[in-house]
Amino acid sequence: MIQYKGIVLAAGSASRLFPTTLAVNKQLLPIYDKPMIFYSLSTLMIADIRKILIIVRNKDKKSFFELLGNGEDLGLEISYAIQKKPSGIADAFNIGKNFIKRDNVALVLGDNVFYGPSFSKVLSNAKKRQTGATIFSFPVKDPKRFGVLEIGKNNKVISIVEKPNNPKSNLIATGLYFYDNKVIDIVKKLKPSKRGELEITDVNIKYLNENKLFVEHLGREFSWLDTGTSETLLAANNFVNLTQRRQGSQIACIEEIALKKKWIVKKILRIV
Repeated sequence: MIQYKGIVLAAGSASRLFPTTLAVNKQLLPIYDKPMIFYSLSTLMIADIRKILIIVRNKDKKSFFELLGNGEDLGLEISYAIQKKPSGIADAFNIGKNFIKRDNVALVLGDNVFYGPSFSKVLSNAKKRQTGATIFSFPVKDPKRFGVLEIGKNNKVISIVEKPNNPKSNLIATGLYFYDNKVIDIVKKLKPSKRGELEITDVNIKYLNENKLFVEHLGREFSWLDTGTSETLLAANNFVNLTQRRQGSQIACIEEIALKKKWIVKKILRIV
């Protein structure tokens, strides 16, 4: 079976969170009791992906390494790469091609929070597909800000449009993507959009045109948060606080995930 590697995209200037992010990388900001990047990292861990590349700005690499190191304490293999300038989400595959090599790859945005009781099953469904691409949909009130999906019969994606004025549905593509190895060649031939970036929607359209774009729906039992603004960051903090207190369990506790998967043993856990 083809192996999946994982990429967390944690670069960018996060201008919507200025002035806070002038000094601190957005993905290092706390969401309640954990750094934001723990939530995206935990998504890859739940998917049983242990070889992970974190893409950061050069000035932030030291801070991320101090937080996560090489991943050994979590039973992971974490490496780092630099994105010199904001060139779009799809640029992650240009940066990470030597890391991906001949394997398949899952990409998660560093500011996305996923939470749901059957999340591991949804991720497993995506990993079972050895070819093609899988995106994860979620219904939102303001689809104009995202890549909007039109779904037809047999759960088939008919279209995906980036930030449309007249959305055909309220289903959007979240910041989590599973791709086969062909994504490297697709991105290599991709042309920048009008805003000078390599768009992830253009990558997904390439797969759609080849009838190889699949979708996993995150239904009512799921929560998905894009923490790119002050309002959504506050909402994420409140959600994690409330959910953890109600349920008496942790969200995105990466040490607990590693322990349950037997990647580490209790005696190597760092006690602070």
